[in-house]
Amino acid sequence: MLMDNWDLKIDKIIETTLKKDVRSLAGVPSWFLTLINKILETTEKKDLTEVWPNLELFVHGGISFDPYREQYKKLIPNSNMKYMETYNASEGFFGIQDNPNDSSLLLMLDYGIYYEFIPDSEIDKKNPSTICLKDVKEGVNYAMVISTNGGLWRYIIGDTIKFTSILPYKFVITGRTKLFINAFGEELIIDNAMKALELTCKFTNSKVFEFTAAPIFMNNGKKGAHEWIIEFIDKPKDLAQFNEELDNNLRKINSDYDAKRLLSLERLKLHIARPNLFNDWLKSNGKLGGQNKVPRLWNDRTHISQLLKMNKE
Repeated sequence: MLMDNWDLKIDKIIETTLKKDVRSLAGVPSWFLTLINKILETTEKKDLTEVWPNLELFVHGGISFDPYREQYKKLIPNSNMKYMETYNASEGFFGIQDNPNDSSLLLMLDYGIYYEFIPDSEIDKKNPSTICLKDVKEGVNYAMVISTNGGLWRYIIGDTIKFTSILPYKFVITGRTKLFINAFGEELIIDNAMKALELTCKFTNSKVFEFTAAPIFMNNGKKGAHEWIIEFIDKPKDLAQFNEELDNNLRKINSDYDAKRLLSLERLKLHIARPNLFNDWLKSNGKLGGQNKVPRLWNDRTHISQLLKMNKE
C-alpha cells in the first residue's frame, strides 16, 4: 500500500530498516539526506556506517548529485562507498553510469526508445530542427526527443544533455528545457547555476541544501537582477562575500550573463531561507516526497514569490 503522508513514510522506512543489513540505497539525493539525518537523529549515531556497516552503494537520480557529494561523504565516511547515477523517468529508461570513475552516462539503445535531438540553438523555435543519433556531436547542448514502443511519438522529455563520447554514446545531463532564466537574454541554464554554486560553496566553505532563483524584472527605469533564495546546511561566514563570489562565478561560466551584467542586470540578490522552507513549500503544494523536486531556476516569479512570503512568515 502506498503512503501519501511523507513524514509517516519516513518513520515507517526507519522502523522497518534500522535492524536490517542494508547494503544499497536508491533514490533522489535531496530526499535521502532528509531520511539519513532522521535516521541519525533517531539512533543518536554520528554517521550511517554505525547504523549499516555493510552499506556500499547509492544509486541516485532525479537531480544533480554534485552539490550533495561532500555531504554524503561526511554522512557515509567509507572510502569503498560507490555512487552511481541512473537516468530514468515515467517515459523510459535512458541512461546508466557504467563506470564509477566516469560521471558520464551510457545511452540505453535497446530499451524500445528511438532518439532525436534538438540543438540548443533551435530549442526556442516554433518548428525546431532535429537530428538523429548518428549526427550528434560531442560538447553540444541538445534537448532530447523520444518515440517509444509504449506509445509516445516525438515527445520532448524536457531534459538537455551533452555528449562526452560518440563511441560508445555517453553523455551528461545539463539541465531542463524549462529550468532556465532568460528574462534579459542571459540564457542561464541549470548547469551554469550548479557549477557556479559548487565553486562558490567550495571557496566559502559552505554547503547548500536547496535553492531556487528567478528574475527581478526591470521597473521604473531600474535595472533587473536575479534573485536567489538558498537553504544552507552550513552557512557562509560572510554572506556578502558569498553573494559576490556566486555572481562572479556566474559571469565567468556564462558569457551572456556577464554581458548583461554590464548592461541591464545588477548583481544578484540573495536571501537565506529558514530551515525546512523548501520542504514546507513542497508540502503546501501537495508535492512533498517521492520524485517531486524544487524548480531551481524559473523564468518568472511564480515560485520564488511564494517562497519569499513563506520565509517571512
